[in-house]
Amino acid sequence: MQINLSPRRAKTVSVGAFCLSLFFFIFTLVFGAYTQVLAMYLLSWQVLAGLLVWTVLIVQFYQRTLAEQEKLDMSQLSRSDQQGTIFSGGSDRLALMAVAQKRLKFMEKWIVPIAAILIAIYQIIIGLVLFKYKVLGLMDWNSKNPLLGAVLMVAISFVAFLYSRYATGMSAQTEWKPLRAGGGYMMATAVFGFALAVSLALAQFKHPQGLTVLNYLIPGLLVVLGVEILLNAVLDIYRPRIAGQYGRAAYDSRILGLINEPGGILHTVAHTIDYQFGFKVSQTWFYRLLEKAVLPLILFAALTLYLMSSFVVVGPGQAAVVEYYGSPVRDLKPGLHPKWPWPIEKVYVYQTDLIQQITIGYKEGEQDKQKKAFLWGEKHYEEEYNLLVAVQTETSRDKGAVPVSVVQANVPIQYRIRDLRQFMYRHKEARLLLEAICYRELTRFAVSAKVETDDRDGAGQGGEQKSLLGAGRMEASHQLHQCIQEAADKAELGVEIVLLGLQGVHPPPEVAREYEEVVASVQQKQATVLSAQADKNRILTELGGSVADADALYDLAMQFERSKTLGDEQKTQQLRQDLQAALAAVQGKVFSALRLAESDAFERANLAKGEGLRFAGQVQGYRASPEIYKKLQRLLMLEDALENARKYVVVAEPEDAQVFIVDLQEKLATSLYDLDLGLEEPAK
Repeated sequence: MQINLSPRRAKTVSVGAFCLSLFFFIFTLVFGAYTQVLAMYLLSWQVLAGLLVWTVLIVQFYQRTLAEQEKLDMSQLSRSDQQGTIFSGGSDRLALMAVAQKRLKFMEKWIVPIAAILIAIYQIIIGLVLFKYKVLGLMDWNSKNPLLGAVLMVAISFVAFLYSRYATGMSAQTEWKPLRAGGGYMMATAVFGFALAVSLALAQFKHPQGLTVLNYLIPGLLVVLGVEILLNAVLDIYRPRIAGQYGRAAYDSRILGLINEPGGILHTVAHTIDYQFGFKVSQTWFYRLLEKAVLPLILFAALTLYLMSSFVVVGPGQAAVVEYYGSPVRDLKPGLHPKWPWPIEKVYVYQTDLIQQITIGYKEGEQDKQKKAFLWGEKHYEEEYNLLVAVQTETSRDKGAVPVSVVQANVPIQYRIRDLRQFMYRHKEARLLLEAICYRELTRFAVSAKVETDDRDGAGQGGEQKSLLGAGRMEASHQLHQCIQEAADKAELGVEIVLLGLQGVHPPPEVAREYEEVVASVQQKQATVLSAQADKNRILTELGGSVADADALYDLAMQFERSKTLGDEQKTQQLRQDLQAALAAVQGKVFSALRLAESDAFERANLAKGEGLRFAGQVQGYRASPEIYKKLQRLLMLEDALENARKYVVVAEPEDAQVFIVDLQEKLATSLYDLDLGLEEPAK
């Protein structure tokens, strides 16, 4: 009689699934790397997880086959004992012979949970590694020949689906329950393979969104399944075990069971409802109708949701562009609009009236939003970038070398979308390009600008105000605004610069003190210049009554001098008259000096005239009596010379022999001893 050993068939199915999974793994790994389909390459590592599960199932069913064969042998020995053959023995001897069964119990108690933990660790590690080094852009893959990959993935998905349903159907038997775990992983391969085939077909028509979603979904699912297996392994430690009842392995995923056995969810819900209401709700006609109609209802809901994509709502302040198979066909204004369902027509809605902002020159952190005061010596934001600014001095102009300074600028720029089609289709990343243009124009402008606080020295070169630290900041902001707008229009970005705030131009905190010293020197220089101008205005006002009158008088005097130099007598005479008239009408110290000069001239002229008349009279007196005139002049001279001298008159006859002694020595002041202080008593 032929005996049917049930584990042998399950082992055969596991071996077949192992071979298929091995083929799927090698194919998706090699073909995905060759065609640079990242999602297919990632799927190969999920297939490898299922391959590990099938490996455990092969070993488990192989051991069950040995245990079943051992049970059959022991049953034969048991009958021999009852018949009294020479091979008869007791129950102890039979227990010693149950080696395969003990090995099976040990394996299902220890080996299977440990294998589940190892599979979980593999899924978590490989999922994180794939997400970090593949999905996050370190390997930028572009799909090659996506249609061929789609056809091959449809074939793989179809085979995987059939084998999954066959293995899952066998798992309905208690002896073959472990096949459900492998069937779940095989179903995951089928579902992801079909999704990959559809995504590759869409990628052929320039719609790679499906591949992008799968690139994130497959590593994420690996990590989630690994975490689930670890949780199942921990819960299995505390779960009570009943003899003869199937113990679900930790790698038998409940998540994959949702897609592998969707009917099991309904049964679970039915039992939960029966328990909550206390009677067989699942036996009512409504529930039975709902159970039969659940699939049509789901399909109807899915169809309704799909048909809802035939309408689009554009809100106030928004604009939209409709694409027909990737080509823009029309623009939409705010309101409700019909369209062909996805993916025939797609709609891209943008906030055209929304003022958006980009920050140039710095990156703002969360803690920076609380700052109110900005000082040069402190760090303002999380990151601030340096700019080179030209510093022109007299030395640099002579030598031809222009020294530079380093400053930091915090420039928030606000913009809005003006032309939606240009913003969407002229460039792949319009916002990033606008940010790059802003940085370029700011750097270019800073190189040609200055950091002096007084920009009036540039008035002679067109009056350009390019000081980034001084009074020219408003003009610099206006010019930079124009430069960025012109560059954006030239690049056809379709944006309008609404506001450019050149608000935080300051030196780096490390050199703020040196900048402050330079600014203080410049301010002192300006104060000196202004003081000199004030003195000039005061002096000119005091001289001429007003600065304008003094300047006009000076210009007229210079013209008069130039005319005399050129020898133009007629013009010189005219300018002399004009100058005299101007001098007569002038006010201030010039008027006083002129009046004083006229008075002095009048006095000197009259004195000279009097001296001339006196001299003429002296000449007449000399001519009348020369001797008398000489003696008179001599006496006048002696009178003038001896006016302050002490004179002694000695009268003597010529023949008088008397000797006169005259003490011509100056007498000193009276001695203190000779003074009468009134101290002596009068005589009685």
